[in-house]
Amino acid sequence: MFDHHHTYQRMYREGELTLGLHIPLENYQMNRPTMAQQVEMAQAAEAYGFTTLWLRDVILEDPNFGDPAVGQIYDILIYGTHLLSQTTHIAIGTSALVLPLHQPLRLAKQVATIEALFPERLIMGISSGDRRADCKGLGVDHPSRGTQFREALSYLEKALYEHYPVIDSIYGKIEQATLVPKLKQKIPTMVTGFAQQDLNWLGLNGDGWMYYPQTPLRQLEAITAWRDSAARQHKHAFRPFSMPMHLDLAENPDEEASPIRLGFRIGRNRLIELLKTYQDIGVNHLFFALFDSLRPANEVIQELGEYVLPHFPPHQTDNNIL
Repeated sequence: MFDHHHTYQRMYREGELTLGLHIPLENYQMNRPTMAQQVEMAQAAEAYGFTTLWLRDVILEDPNFGDPAVGQIYDILIYGTHLLSQTTHIAIGTSALVLPLHQPLRLAKQVATIEALFPERLIMGISSGDRRADCKGLGVDHPSRGTQFREALSYLEKALYEHYPVIDSIYGKIEQATLVPKLKQKIPTMVTGFAQQDLNWLGLNGDGWMYYPQTPLRQLEAITAWRDSAARQHKHAFRPFSMPMHLDLAENPDEEASPIRLGFRIGRNRLIELLKTYQDIGVNHLFFALFDSLRPANEVIQELGEYVLPHFPPHQTDNNIL
């Protein structure tokens, strides 16, 4: 389906792994990020060969959520477009667009515009969301967000990909009208987490799956269950698996891994070994969150770029830009 999609081909290949980064590129830990020097570090990440910058869809700061809960502070699509305008080929990934928080026709207009202005540089992760404050602020019923997710996804895809669709939804109706701009091809769409669905739904839907960070053994169990579900429904074509990982890169390159929140503190040599393990179990793209790092983000990006990226470079494509 995505044989000619430049970013997809740079990121995803069966049995192989590429690397990305989570915005903000900052070791803000439990504080509010400053968002300083993001463009400069994004440009450096692009030069090293990180394939994608990932952003979160968070509206309100919620002190009760258990972390700063502000994402990158700025709106996910507006700030993502800003980063696209300041770079040349690194992609933007949404991790993830919370569909119940968006009117799907308006969202379709926004992502179609991004795709038209920056062709093949958007990877669209989608989810049902988990932040009650955002749901409450927008008047969205939190318990029914799984049903809303399915309804919004159906509306979104019909609006994006059908010519003069007929839509009758809780979100609105379309007849004798069609969305512009028109897309030349589908935007790769990755379901994040379970989105309040079951494994059968996950195995049947979505162009790929993104799941939360786990140890390799636990992640292997999740990947196997997902791909077995797809096979039961005769979905045998390759669909990639992506995951985030919080990283505190130790100065000692040989420091063994020790667990931190949603990831590891580890030296770069041991990190390379760990990433090869994730690659072997079927992870196709992994992106680092530097939020809990003890070192400045620019130092970590430089070390990863010089020593780790050469082991997991972006895949070559027919029109690859190096």
